[in-house]
Amino acid sequence: MSIKGSTTTASYMDFDKLINLGFRIIKNESNFKIGLIILVGANTGLRASDILSLRHFHLNNTTGQFSIREKKTGKKRIITINDHLKRAYSIFLSRCETPIDDDDFLFVSQKNTVYTVRSINRLLKEVIPNKKGLNVSSHLLRKSFGRAVWEKFGESEKSLIYLSEIFNHSSISLTRRYLGIRQSEISNIYTNL
Repeated sequence: MSIKGSTTTASYMDFDKLINLGFRIIKNESNFKIGLIILVGANTGLRASDILSLRHFHLNNTTGQFSIREKKTGKKRIITINDHLKRAYSIFLSRCETPIDDDDFLFVSQKNTVYTVRSINRLLKEVIPNKKGLNVSSHLLRKSFGRAVWEKFGESEKSLIYLSEIFNHSSISLTRRYLGIRQSEISNIYTNL
């Protein structure tokens, strides 16, 4: 349970390491679906509940985009399918043993039910190396996306404005706190003395 205005305890990972891990899993592991979950989360910044609501038609389309209505906020969000997602979905399809219908959910367990957020968190803990201080959960994917955007666009206020809009946060100060940016800057002051 989260309290409004509080910061989350989820950690983040280096974006490139997370992407490499996702592709390794989707190519080589028996539970390759968790690899696609990692890649979707890291490339879209969607919450786990929204990732689990995705169907094949979301990624299998010619427009290069899809829209969803976020469960938590009720707001519509348009996602562009980048090259990572195109490649991941192609590998994913090649590994599927049963015929796929566009209306089928992407993330269905062996019991033929859609994964739950709880099961995703358990699976992520099995595949993501748990280094000291790393809190592994599905939220790690969303935070890793946010940190990657912030770093890629020069750690600028402009990137925080974009992320605030992407995440549907009420302010950029909330986005800054969410990403742990202020605390990491303060910590750097101490370590760089």
